[in-house]
Amino acid sequence: MSAHVIADDAEALAVAASLAEEFRTGAAARDAERRLPRAELDRLSQSGLLAATVPAEHGGADVGALTLAEIFRLLASADASLSQIPQSHFVYANVIRRQGTEEQRKFFFAELLAGCRFGNAQSEAGTKHVQDIRTRLRPRPDGSYRLDGVKHYSTGALFADWIPVLARADDDELHVAYVPRDAPGLTVIDDWDGLGQRTTASGTVRLEGVDVPADRVLPHHLTFEGPQLHGAVAQLLHAAIDTGIAGGALAEAAEFVRTKSRPWFESGVETAAEDPLLIQRFGELALQVRASEALLREAARAVDTAGVDLTDDTAAEASLAVAAAKVQAARAAVEVSSALFEVSGTRAALNSLNLHRHWRDARTHTLHDPTRWKIQHIGRYVLNGTRPPRHGLL
Repeated sequence: MSAHVIADDAEALAVAASLAEEFRTGAAARDAERRLPRAELDRLSQSGLLAATVPAEHGGADVGALTLAEIFRLLASADASLSQIPQSHFVYANVIRRQGTEEQRKFFFAELLAGCRFGNAQSEAGTKHVQDIRTRLRPRPDGSYRLDGVKHYSTGALFADWIPVLARADDDELHVAYVPRDAPGLTVIDDWDGLGQRTTASGTVRLEGVDVPADRVLPHHLTFEGPQLHGAVAQLLHAAIDTGIAGGALAEAAEFVRTKSRPWFESGVETAAEDPLLIQRFGELALQVRASEALLREAARAVDTAGVDLTDDTAAEASLAVAAAKVQAARAAVEVSSALFEVSGTRAALNSLNLHRHWRDARTHTLHDPTRWKIQHIGRYVLNGTRPPRHGLL
């Protein structure tokens, strides 16, 4: 695979905006038919966006968090499923940047610059909680590993060239094994049947005696020793997706009201867009979207600032800023995508229009991790000065 190489932040944003407009066409049909976006992901790979965070010393644009968040917001405003697929791609590229050896960085960053995609195999079903990882890396006499386990919600795995797998070694510490998609013993099952995010193919990955060379394993547990931005970056991208969903739903609602809605007979106006009650409601919804976008930008700047001078305090500020952005974005995504029907009227409920995909996507994606715990951590910091924990979800 060959790919364009993005030069800088400005080019990355321009490419993302262009692709978002391209992907917007057909997004509703892809969702309705559950047509997986393989061609669109190939376009994303070829555009160079998936290598946008590769460090400059390895030939990449090394874009900042502010740019990366905007890339995801733009893509999500067009197609929420498509935008979620590369979220873990950037998260596990970041793991290589922070925990990889020089040889590992050299190899994998070259893969990214060539257009390769990372998936993920991290979550497991039926365990005690989300961090109860039971997939095992067992050492072999030659220094390699045997990998065994079952993963669920494996967004991106079906479309990946490499699948990063969270697993525990014999010392029970958490590692990431980067496994080729076609490795013997690795099976990706397209069994995702969520009500929303229908084309993410977030299905099951089975690992049965998969051989993993030692140089394809990274010590992920070290990520959480000392101040870190792993969780902040991962959550920033989720916040960007929710913000994009909210903005996309608002734009589609406005277009529907302008072009297809009839005014309520009591309003005394000629068009629905002149109805003062609808104008009021659109103003309220726009405030929700603008607040989400503003907090997203503030959070991204906090991440960029912390990256320059990473301390316990700057890492905490970044995590809390991202937490605030995620809470607001989740609320806005669900409210605006639901209000789309309120402002658009009965016709908007026609299944053939598939306007409900915005709400289904919002309702599904915002379940990723509970915002109530983010509010708890914000409150503890404000009241008692307690820094947020280092567990990768904040």
